[in-house]
Amino acid sequence: MHAAVTVFPGSNCDRDLKVAFEQAGFKVSMVWHKDTALPKGVDVVGIPGGFSFGDYLRCGAIAANAPICRAVVEHGNRGGYVLGICNGFQVLTETRLLPGALMRNANLKFICKPVELTVETPDSAFTSGYGRGQILRVPVAHHDGNFTADADTLDRLEGDDRVAFRYATDINGAARRIAGVLSENRRVLGLMPHPERAFDSVHGSIDGRQMFAGLAAGLVSA
Repeated sequence: MHAAVTVFPGSNCDRDLKVAFEQAGFKVSMVWHKDTALPKGVDVVGIPGGFSFGDYLRCGAIAANAPICRAVVEHGNRGGYVLGICNGFQVLTETRLLPGALMRNANLKFICKPVELTVETPDSAFTSGYGRGQILRVPVAHHDGNFTADADTLDRLEGDDRVAFRYATDINGAARRIAGVLSENRRVLGLMPHPERAFDSVHGSIDGRQMFAGLAAGLVSA
């Protein structure tokens, strides 16, 4: 199993994501934003959290136009797995691999704390290790995590069972408390909370571990 983790100027969770993938059994390659291709044989691409390009223009907008993201979009469009966390989720909406947008938190403040998430669907490689309705404790750290989309898009996400995670309570104004969504083929996941920071007992929670373990198990069985 081979994972690639993208690195942009301002990424600050790339090492955390690398360690989480490695501990789940993946070989990991770090790819720089100016690279034009992913390493051969990559199964999943991880786009980490942070503040790519200083969050200038819009969060994730500059990173989405970096050379490496053209390769990420091609990977996703041909059925490869992509995981975008926090700033990575913002990048995925900017590339249009995922619908919607991440807007400024409703309280206009940076939010950094553990929160409770509800698993809305186990029907994806990323969520197969969880049960529907299971409550997870995972940290968030964002200023622009307010997921927003028009009513038709929100209804389609709900109707297609593509809402992966929902905040147990409203923390940032996100539409319908949505914390993470899946692509139409269910192989691209974007979420604002940080499962790679809920991976080891020293983190105070290991609820993120099963996301990486489930993905690894799915790839092995495939």
